[in-house]
Amino acid sequence: MKMLLRPAISLFVLLSLITGVLYPLLVTGVARIAFPAAAGGSLIIKDGKPIGSALIGQNFSDPKYFWGRPSATAPQPYNAAASSGSNQGPLNPALADAVKSRVEALHAADPGNQRPIPIDLLTASASGLDPHISPAAADYQAERVARARHLEMKAVRQLLAENTEGRDLGVFGEPRVHVLRLNLALDALPQ
Repeated sequence: MKMLLRPAISLFVLLSLITGVLYPLLVTGVARIAFPAAAGGSLIIKDGKPIGSALIGQNFSDPKYFWGRPSATAPQPYNAAASSGSNQGPLNPALADAVKSRVEALHAADPGNQRPIPIDLLTASASGLDPHISPAAADYQAERVARARHLEMKAVRQLLAENTEGRDLGVFGEPRVHVLRLNLALDALPQ
């Protein structure tokens, strides 16, 4: 029995060191060299401080900012530790209630806007953390933001155009607007 136990324990310790320590260190080192921004969390830095990640949305509720997709995370919106979808189907009354309250919030923030609301302003993404909205969702909010900041629509539309990302490699995905970067560009405008 001792003859079998000693090699088993030795092999367990050796494989634990290789797979639990050496391999993760190697992968982390290669990632930090090959993809330093992504390996560091894709952080967005302003004035030397990290203010967010390019991969995780943030909760904006002030009318002078563009709002992102609703977050399905709880108890706080855009909580990466609680990333998950709501798992509410189209017949679920909770989803209908959530969409109704989101419609009411958007109409309360911009009562004169009677255009159809883009779906990505009413429903959460699969992760509940999406940092992007569609160009249509950004355009829907443009008048409210321009009015709240006392800006001309031309300036806001210019920022929208500058902050609209195209399809990946020209074919994958849809055009999108990164909400945090757009809001930072708005804050950078002279007031």
